[in-house]
Amino acid sequence: QVQLVESGGGLVQAGGSLRLSCAASGRTFSMNAMGWFRQAPGKERDFVATFTWSGGITYYADSVKGRFTISRDSAKTTVYLQMNSLKPEDTAVYYCAAVLVRSGSYYSAMTYHYWGQGTQVTVSS
Repeated sequence: QVQLVESGGGLVQAGGSLRLSCAASGRTFSMNAMGWFRQAPGKERDFVATFTWSGGITYYADSVKGRFTISRDSAKTTVYLQMNSLKPEDTAVYYCAAVLVRSGSYYSAMTYHYWGQGTQVTVSS
C-alpha cells in the first residue's frame, strides 16, 4: 500500500504561482512514477504531469508545458508541482497519483494505482 498526501493548494491571482507537494508513505520503494491530475467542476480528471523513477523522465500536458514543473526530492518520497503563470482555467482540484507497475500510458488515470485526497487550486482573474 502507498499513502499519498497533497498540500500547497490555495487561492492565487492570475499570473501568480503556487507549489504543490505530495508526500508518499508505505511501499514507496516499489513505485514506478508519481504524478498529478486535475479535475474541474463538471469535467473529467485530466493528466497534468508525471515524474518517472527510471531516468527521471517527465511528462507534461500540453496545456501546462512551459508553466508547470514537476520534481522529486532526493529521498524519492515527495513530488512537487511548481505552477507559474497561473490562469483561471487552471482552477481545479489537483490530485497526486502513484504508479507501481506501469500497465499503460502515463497520460491515463487508469495507469495509476494510488491517489491522494486532492487539494483545491483556485486562480482568480
